Amino acid sequence: MIIIIGNQKGGAGKSTFALVLANFLTQNRNCPVTLIDMDYQQSVAQKFEKAKILENAEPYQVIPANLESYPYLRDLLCKNEKAVVLIDLPGKLDDDGLIPVFNSADLVICPFAYDEFTFQSTVLFTVVMKRINPKIKMVFVPNRIKSNARYEIMLEVNEQLSKFGKITPVLPDRVDFQRVTTFYTPVTLNPVTIPVLEQIYNENLYGKHEITGRSDQGTTG
Repeated sequence: MIIIIGNQKGGAGKSTFALVLANFLTQNRNCPVTLIDMDYQQSVAQKFEKAKILENAEPYQVIPANLESYPYLRDLLCKNEKAVVLIDLPGKLDDDGLIPVFNSADLVICPFAYDEFTFQSTVLFTVVMKRINPKIKMVFVPNRIKSNARYEIMLEVNEQLSKFGKITPVLPDRVDFQRVTTFYTPVTLNPVTIPVLEQIYNENLYGKHEITGRSDQGTTG
């Protein structure tokens, strides 16, 4: 299964969420995971290399890549039919190299914040994604949400985004997220992350690999 974590808006927390999801799938659900880091900052790949020096065998592979190398990577990684491939996208929409990435994905997870600029970027990203891959499933994750976020704005944004896909519970703005690595998600984050991750897993991964002709063996914990 190929899962994109993306949003045109930078600073939405894509890379951190990709790590949290990868940690959950490998440690809580025993899924074989490969994470492709296509973000320009390559922050996930850097954390992976740093953690390899300090820790034991890595629980999953992180591969730094660019859009040009994706078709080769896709063919290579998809030989393992039981694997989950996570892709941390670059924050842009103006590259034709995104088309094969969008077309090959089974699911898009879109972290976003409740402000006007992020909302507009999220809708634009969604419209472009749906135009290229009309059948793609989308999940929206309210991320880095501050405690003073206005309830009326949250309702309005949720109403609009729910036309395109499911919306998960909120992930609050917590300093603990800065401590997430390719080996570790702080247990203090479990009360806020587990409901989000369980919803994504139960509605999109558990028992659903057959939608792409793949087995779901090894994905339950």
